[in-house]
Amino acid sequence: MKRILIPACLAATGMVAAIVYAAADPVIVSPIGAGTGTSSFIQMNDAFTGEWQQYGQTFTNLQAGLFDQLFLVILTLIPAVFLLHYILIGAKHFDHNGPDILFFSSTTRLIHWVAAVSFSLLVVTGLMIIFGKLLGGGSLVMGGRIVHIASALVFAVAAVLMFLIWLKDMLPMPYDLAWLFIMGGYLSKKKKPIPAGKFNAGQKMWFWLATVGGLVMAYTGWYLYTFQVTTDQLRVIAMIHNFLGAALVAMFLVHLYMSMFAVKGSIRSMITGYKPREEVEILHSRYKITK
Repeated sequence: MKRILIPACLAATGMVAAIVYAAADPVIVSPIGAGTGTSSFIQMNDAFTGEWQQYGQTFTNLQAGLFDQLFLVILTLIPAVFLLHYILIGAKHFDHNGPDILFFSSTTRLIHWVAAVSFSLLVVTGLMIIFGKLLGGGSLVMGGRIVHIASALVFAVAAVLMFLIWLKDMLPMPYDLAWLFIMGGYLSKKKKPIPAGKFNAGQKMWFWLATVGGLVMAYTGWYLYTFQVTTDQLRVIAMIHNFLGAALVAMFLVHLYMSMFAVKGSIRSMITGYKPREEVEILHSRYKITK
């Protein structure tokens, strides 16, 4: 595994460096355009509000209120649903005093935590940009924007490495349909064997959205930062970035709840690398325990 990870890490880092180097100006940590602060926002606003062409009216309608409303619905509805789930059904409990199964290697856990921290920063700073007006704009939002760019570069490398490490385990399997049909057993308090391998169908969907979708976000975000496309193309890119971002935030909240609340002690597996044998036998019944 190390023989694969080292060149893959170098290749992923090289890809990010090449993209940065290819930009016309070194703008990684500088505001958009030649100005700073408020003048940068004015330049950005001018680019979005120029001569609208094919997608002008659509973009205007979306940018005028739909995007922030969409994110607001996600941030309120999903936590409310999970709160109701926690009250009515509660977390699943498994015996943590019995034998444990090694589930994640130290290398895997390290890459996952790098991805988790950088992605969490992307979510927080992305929401700061979306709700910039409510925060008063200015240096706070501009600072969040710089952290957003830096976090995106780190996550892009981690996403490539996670894709290479987990690709085989994340491929769809026939029993994933059964998992979806019973919603992973999370709508029941009973502990019955759930059809899932090392990763269940929900985790697989999150994997593909986070890695492939995350790289698309990095690609579109780069053009939103550098403005190296036409104004009309920029509007389309912004719409893709915002809609995909909304889907990522929604699934991020799902993943957060599932890993921290839906299964008691689940987050421990990404710290120690081990899962209780009972949890594996119930929630990952198709996973072959080697020892």
